[in-house]
Amino acid sequence: MKTTIKYTLVLVLSSVFHFISGAQTSSEPSDYELYSTVNWRNLGPNRGGRSCAVAGVPEKPNLFYFGATGGGVWKTSDGGRSWDNISDGYFGGSIGSISVAPSDPNVIYVGGGEKTVRGNVSYGYGMWKSVNAGKTWQKSGLPNSRHISRIRIHPINPDIVFAAVMGDLYKDTSERGVYKSIDGGKTWRKVLYSNASSGAVDLLIDPTNHRIMYANTWTIRRTPYSLSSGGEGSAMYKSTDGGETWIDISKNEGLPSGTWGISGVAVSPLNGERVWAIIENDKGGVYRSDNGGETWNKLNDKRALRQRAWYYTRIYADTKDENTVYVMNVRYHKSTDGGKSFSANRAPHGDHHDLWIAPEDPNRMIIGDDGGAQVTYDGGETWSTYHNQPTSQFYRVTTDNHFPYRIYAAQQDNSTIRIAHRTTGWSISENDWEGTAGGESAHIAIDPEDNDIVYGGSYDGFLTRRNHRTGDIRAINVWPDNPMGHGAEGMKYRFQWNFPIFFSKHNPNRL
Repeated sequence: MKTTIKYTLVLVLSSVFHFISGAQTSSEPSDYELYSTVNWRNLGPNRGGRSCAVAGVPEKPNLFYFGATGGGVWKTSDGGRSWDNISDGYFGGSIGSISVAPSDPNVIYVGGGEKTVRGNVSYGYGMWKSVNAGKTWQKSGLPNSRHISRIRIHPINPDIVFAAVMGDLYKDTSERGVYKSIDGGKTWRKVLYSNASSGAVDLLIDPTNHRIMYANTWTIRRTPYSLSSGGEGSAMYKSTDGGETWIDISKNEGLPSGTWGISGVAVSPLNGERVWAIIENDKGGVYRSDNGGETWNKLNDKRALRQRAWYYTRIYADTKDENTVYVMNVRYHKSTDGGKSFSANRAPHGDHHDLWIAPEDPNRMIIGDDGGAQVTYDGGETWSTYHNQPTSQFYRVTTDNHFPYRIYAAQQDNSTIRIAHRTTGWSISENDWEGTAGGESAHIAIDPEDNDIVYGGSYDGFLTRRNHRTGDIRAINVWPDNPMGHGAEGMKYRFQWNFPIFFSKHNPNRL
């Protein structure tokens, strides 16, 4: 089956301007009219970037949406064979959540700001709403929310909507917690607040009783060199009056004591008494309650389910089997015995962040991961491709002095790449891209005297040199090799995720 690609979001080829303007002297003013006839073109690559927000539509088997951390909102009407961007011109950037109204598939809410709080995390610009299935959008409040991790819409009334707001990750703020709107997003009221350091990270309406809700709060702080997860304010809450009031259930019998970090929650659509939670804690793991959260049992503390908790920690209940539950992590994990044991499963990409399961058919799902979004109709046996989503998240773009000049970039959770700005063929395809030095988080420096020798960085101070003529690649890490030879007290002085490297303009041998 032929896969089509519909381009609406292009890779911004800023290197064109960099290349041309580099020839100007500082005393010459920029002549923007010179560039008035320059047109943008998509060079690719068409492999997707990270997505932590996906949604489908019940009874519409080919209709799905996903939000990219750097590419806005996308829609497919053919089951993932092709994708269209539907947010350009309205909003873009980092998307944290998407929800389609169960009672009206034309009503969609989108929340800005991803939940995956890594060193390159990007914030969003509040809530947006569409009433025509994404054709047009309007602002819908919460402009200072920064990170909206979940949106839940009332199953009968699309004007009643809830938002889980994480807030600013870098400082204390009162703009956190669970917000509720009863007028379709025109106004919002805070209904759950933990403290100035703890935001709402997960939120759920009981599918069997829409007056019952669960919410998870998380104490999280980012700095340029560190991440702190957990502390006072991290908890799990329950509401029995439609989100008006909440009780803290994180100290209920069977749940772990001590410091909580991030947590997630799921309820079986077949049995509202069956509630799962995945919890970051010294005694963390997957817990289950069979009496609506009154008491709990720890079922599984497998490390593969809870590693790097701040990046994952999502749990989902199957829509037709109360014993089937999914946990997102590097792989996505599935249990068919109520959470006692899990099997690891592969999608086309790794690092999974979100999952939507069709209410009428649990074999129809869409998953969001560090490669974008993929669709399955057979319960995960096969998936659609992510090589049709130009949502690549690039850290830096640079060029060399070769003719034709070549463009270099590092793509999040994929690789570093280079491509000549033009080829001898009819078009530039993914086959024209080639790997270069460094890793996903690289800054790239090209030897000014030999453009086939490239230096690229990666996380943890990893640095490589690649000779494109010979194919030789070798590590040239700065000593001490992280993490060896460095005490724990020096953690904050270690290399950041993407550290800069460059050649001296005065000495081509000085890197």
